[in-house]
Amino acid sequence: MKSYQKLTTTVPQPAPCRVEEEGATPEPTGRGKLAPWWVGSGILVAAVLLSALTVWVLRQVSGGWPGPTLPPKCLLVPENHRFDCYPERHVVVTQELCESRGCCFIQSPPPAGGKQGVPWCFYPPDFPSYALESLNQTALGMVGLLVRREKAYYPRDIEMLRLDVEFETDTRLHIKITDAANPRYEVPLEVPRATKRAENPIYSLDFSQDPFGVLLRRRATGTVLLNTTVAPLIFADQFLQVSTLLPSRFLYGLGEHRGPLLHSLDWSTLTLWARDVSPTESFNLYGAHPFYLLMEEGGDAHGVFLLNSNAMEVALQPAPALTWRTIGGVLDFYIFLGPDPNMVIQQYQQVVGFPAMPPLWALGFHLCRWGYGSSNETWQTARAMRNYQIPQDAQWNDIDYMDGYRDFTLDPQKFASLPSLVEDLHKHGQRYVMILDPGISSTNPHGSYWPFDEGLRRGLFLNTTQGQPLIGQVWPGFTAFADFSNPDTQQWWLENLQRFHARVPFDGLWIDMNEPSNFMDGSEEGCPPGELDSPPYTPAVLGDSLSAKTVCASAKQKTSVHYNLHNLYGLMEAKATASALIQIRGKRPFVISRSTFPSQGQYSGHWLGDNRSQWKDMYYSIPGLLSFSLFGIPLVGADICGFSGSTSEELCTRWMQLGAFYPFSRNHNSQNEKAQDPTVFSPAARTAMKDVLLTRYSLLPFLYTLFHRAHLQGDTVARPLFFEFPWDVTTLGLDRQFLWGWSLLVTPVLEPGVDSVTGYVPRGVWYDFYTGSSVNSSGEMLKMSAPLEHLNLHIREGAILPTQKPETTTEATRKNPLRIIVALSQSGTAWGDLFWDDGESLDTFERGSYSYLVFNVTQNIFTSTVLHASAEATEVTVGTLSIFGVREPPRKVLLNGQEKPFSYLDNQVLTVSDLGLSLSQGFSLRWL
Repeated sequence: MKSYQKLTTTVPQPAPCRVEEEGATPEPTGRGKLAPWWVGSGILVAAVLLSALTVWVLRQVSGGWPGPTLPPKCLLVPENHRFDCYPERHVVVTQELCESRGCCFIQSPPPAGGKQGVPWCFYPPDFPSYALESLNQTALGMVGLLVRREKAYYPRDIEMLRLDVEFETDTRLHIKITDAANPRYEVPLEVPRATKRAENPIYSLDFSQDPFGVLLRRRATGTVLLNTTVAPLIFADQFLQVSTLLPSRFLYGLGEHRGPLLHSLDWSTLTLWARDVSPTESFNLYGAHPFYLLMEEGGDAHGVFLLNSNAMEVALQPAPALTWRTIGGVLDFYIFLGPDPNMVIQQYQQVVGFPAMPPLWALGFHLCRWGYGSSNETWQTARAMRNYQIPQDAQWNDIDYMDGYRDFTLDPQKFASLPSLVEDLHKHGQRYVMILDPGISSTNPHGSYWPFDEGLRRGLFLNTTQGQPLIGQVWPGFTAFADFSNPDTQQWWLENLQRFHARVPFDGLWIDMNEPSNFMDGSEEGCPPGELDSPPYTPAVLGDSLSAKTVCASAKQKTSVHYNLHNLYGLMEAKATASALIQIRGKRPFVISRSTFPSQGQYSGHWLGDNRSQWKDMYYSIPGLLSFSLFGIPLVGADICGFSGSTSEELCTRWMQLGAFYPFSRNHNSQNEKAQDPTVFSPAARTAMKDVLLTRYSLLPFLYTLFHRAHLQGDTVARPLFFEFPWDVTTLGLDRQFLWGWSLLVTPVLEPGVDSVTGYVPRGVWYDFYTGSSVNSSGEMLKMSAPLEHLNLHIREGAILPTQKPETTTEATRKNPLRIIVALSQSGTAWGDLFWDDGESLDTFERGSYSYLVFNVTQNIFTSTVLHASAEATEVTVGTLSIFGVREPPRKVLLNGQEKPFSYLDNQVLTVSDLGLSLSQGFSLRWL
């Protein structure tokens, strides 16, 4: 059995860390030689011995193993620590196949339900890996050389690797492993470059020498966050694999998938390869996000980001452990040390970029369907919403507005009145959004369709290996695919949008089908033979082929081959689209994209795709939106009431209540289904939908401020409960409720035929949003009344929420007086803030064109402090102050020292109305 030698002292303290000469053998650091399975895990010793003893006893009882005797080293590996040596799907792994790779073979009973189980073929403890030949100090960390002396079993394994370690900040570590001799594809993503070594890191880093491994610890607790000594590092040209133990089973992220927020580590595999498919459990979906957040024992958190855009899978097992497998690029890891989950997500976004500040109207209610049939019918729906005075900020159209489903065209018969409709929307303070696809119709007579003709002339489409445009099939029929990795394509995209905007002055864009989706596999000619389209290893993608319902991986793009860029396609289109909108409108862009990749929050929001009108789909939308909060894309929501299938009145009412609290709130429906906008339901259901939208609109100042904090520093908007209560283990699996920010708890009804809902209320005082009545929870599940017209909302003690009298558009709402709601803590304190600007201009914070106020309560004094002021704030007044949790009836209330009338209710709510104060002026209010 090979032994492990720990290498280097804890780092990054430069002085005590020995710098080795190139090629010299580093000395171990004094913990002796440890067999790999015991590194960093004393408990594992007992498990190993028990497992080996059990196997030995079974062998004696059964009279020995049939066939060849198992090597003792294989018996030493407990089931949960068996790392898969033969992960290929659709292969019956035999002992012969397994042992040809030098691995252990033990057959296990298959799990029920066709799920994955314990691998039959797994690595022995002494499987050959890389050795750390040298390690030298650098200004930012270390550089090392890794050498493999025995070839691995995938072709073109790389014998010498370069290890770069940079201690970028006290809470961020960067570890990169790549080919020491030849350049390889790396993701063209701008990331921050450290300029000095971290001085007081909250982590320590050790290495084992032979086989090479990384051990990362949290200094404060000693918790081992990464331990890659548990399985061999493999780095071949088209197969890169590294495994690590995990310090707990509480793992989140790794999108895009449908499932609970908390991942199962019961031998599950998550595949990352952008794919057009209706959200279904276990499938790889529209986007790729190789980032996870893990909650440690005691409430600390850390995150790991693998900056790699190739087809990838992440295998989870109950050790607990995780294996990254990717088929290209490099292993470029960022580790974020938190230590709380909010800080982990902020640190992640410091690398990939903070999200854009959306225009205020983007936070209003949006309405769409595929199958309006005409602009007049679309117009009728918008008018009906106005007639019932139901809030709506944006009207959308799906692909039926186009002429023959071709981008940048208008159906001349059915949608002739679209320009007039858009003009009417604008007159009523509303906006218009339309869909665009990246597939450009290629079959029109030459000279009749400028987007294709001009794109062809400029060479802006994905090409085959023969250098001709790759032709697939999407909605308009045969199509070419725009290559957004080419800067010239961005200019062509802008020119197309400018031409169409001159006819239909749209306000935002919805970019769909950008995985990219293809109704064919590969192209009209299939895909050529070769290791790009048929790699030595294909991750567990839906369809078992990289080209399934997309273009060939061998397709040529300006920056690289599609094999490398596929998962970036939606990001690159979003970037081009946001840039075009800025140039056309001169205001903040609004883009909603189906396919996403890390950093995309800078350019677009996301909707969760083509869901169904089913109760389970409504539930799954919550872990979906919370996962995208983790990914730095806060402007996210699902199709309210479901896209495909017919909804019911009860389902749609409950879904409208939940959807009113999606950060991005849109009701969207498919063709050939009955209408599901709020106007088509019974008066009772319609009123319930209207009321919850009015509640959303009343909270717009609070929501807008949350988006400002997301833009400024990477705070989440929709937030899992465990972010605020990380020490409360009950919250770690909760995904049927969520928070807005740190203080507003949303508990929706997610099942039919009920008039109550059971939700978890974390420890502390919580106030009913509507009445101000309080509940003092010890951290418990509470049954709440939930008739069909009611959504349960609770404000956390110590919070101050700026709200506003709602209207039917954000434009009208923002002119109304503010109502500030104070939820006193048990010690009588509270805090809140408000960001205010014109709602649509570019870079208002960066240019100083904004107001920012902080609200405080202490010792029965409410204070509003203006920390930054702009002209917009002078147009808004503070009308009402409602204070929840005032235990004794006040004798009098003083506003800036002057006595003021007030009301006080038995549920301890103090209200002071008719304040008439300009938002731009600070003030204080005291109750005695």
